[in-house]
Amino acid sequence: MMLICLYPFMSSVAHTFSSMSTHARHICYFLDYGALSLYSLGCAFTYGAYVMPDCWINSTLHHYFVPVAAFNTFICTGLSCYSRFLEVERPALSKVLRTAAFVHPFVFDNIPLFYRVFFCFGGDCTRNEAIPLHIYHLIFALLTGFLFASHLPERLAPGRFDYFGHSHQLFHICAVLGTHFQLEAVLCDRSSREAWLTMYSQADSLSSTLGVVATSVIGNIILICFFTATLLWSPRADSILQSHIPGDAKCKEH
Repeated sequence: MMLICLYPFMSSVAHTFSSMSTHARHICYFLDYGALSLYSLGCAFTYGAYVMPDCWINSTLHHYFVPVAAFNTFICTGLSCYSRFLEVERPALSKVLRTAAFVHPFVFDNIPLFYRVFFCFGGDCTRNEAIPLHIYHLIFALLTGFLFASHLPERLAPGRFDYFGHSHQLFHICAVLGTHFQLEAVLCDRSSREAWLTMYSQADSLSSTLGVVATSVIGNIILICFFTATLLWSPRADSILQSHIPGDAKCKEH
């Protein structure tokens, strides 16, 4: 819950303070990307605990699910932060890297859910009342990704959606709605599967929970500090700093 609450908070901080200066703009979004990466780890914790199919409990994937998700946070933060340095010279590659940075942990975290919803049928599949809620979450997650990548509707009518109805606004609304259904689905799975999971699933240790979170947080902070230092002192950052002049139309977050 702490990690899930972190991403809308940091997004609000980024959108509030990114207009202070060109440096602030990029640093704010570095922090935003780090929070999104840690949100994916929060999803992995809950999915590993409550959403994993019955037939996958205590499997190799189950044992390594959270550690791999923690490693994915480094990939996500690193790729998304690096993509900002390519915005001017290679904008298409920048967009691809940033999109891939967030699609990758989403796909990995949802492997157990995809299997339960689309491929698992029979006695070991836990077809309970949480499934419709999981489907609503997936619909809003796909809609969120579509809005991020397509820039609709403003690309069809430039200038008419600058204040209301912009794709980035719709993107955030769909993301929060998706998270709402995700939480409801997880709580539903927890309620209906708690007795079975307590009996057959191994209990988590302090190192596999708080230890993993602490390692991921520290690692992501180090990555953000590295990219911030590169932004402040590396000559390679001159192109993106000079291209985003405060007050210029290019300064708008796409």
